[in-house]
Amino acid sequence: MAAHDSSEHSTDAVGIIRGGYPERFGTPRQPGQVPAARAEVVLLPPYDVPESLTGLDGFSHVWLLYRFHANPGAQWTPTVRPPRLGGNRRVGVFASRSPVRPNPIGLSVVTLDAVHAGPGWCGLRISNHDLVEGTPVLDIKPYLPYSDCLPAAVAPQPFDRPPERLRVEFAPGLAESEPVGDPQWRALAEQTLAPDPRPAYRRDNDSGRVHGVRIGSWNVRFRVSGATVRVVAVEQAT
Repeated sequence: MAAHDSSEHSTDAVGIIRGGYPERFGTPRQPGQVPAARAEVVLLPPYDVPESLTGLDGFSHVWLLYRFHANPGAQWTPTVRPPRLGGNRRVGVFASRSPVRPNPIGLSVVTLDAVHAGPGWCGLRISNHDLVEGTPVLDIKPYLPYSDCLPAAVAPQPFDRPPERLRVEFAPGLAESEPVGDPQWRALAEQTLAPDPRPAYRRDNDSGRVHGVRIGSWNVRFRVSGATVRVVAVEQAT
């Protein structure tokens, strides 16, 4: 059977992510890993009316269906190399959460902190997310614990447990500097770096190399040694 013509279908964004991670590198690979990550889902016309959110404020979490917009022109392949497998083993694309897919669609469950119905904008305040700034949101659905939480669900190793987290430390002299002295920003930085944002294939031969990642409006320089991430510099992004 021939594939359906994609021109038969169109999907409009209902909103856009504002305040997400500025770049793909450093963005959490899954939701639920960085509680300090905060953002907004700003609804777009004609969906930006308070009535569209009536009743949603009673839920603690929501599902976001969105488009992977930061991979323009990326071509899908039948197999991918998940970071959890060290970047060296392949699995089928449908057995992964790779952003490079036949249809570049993502799904994340995020914490719903508040419903905002104006003035100025209409949408959601969220946290504990894995979203890049400007991500187009295709749909919003409430999370239902009785049907969405499945205690008996299983996954093969090593996907059956959260990733290991490294210890994060700041070089002397940074502890009281801006923005490290801000407890909220520091928590965001520590939670973002602890899962080790480096590409999996670099980790075995990467000792001492300095990497850079954008966290908010700051460029963070770090190196990994053993089980420790050491932040060596924090600079205002230009």
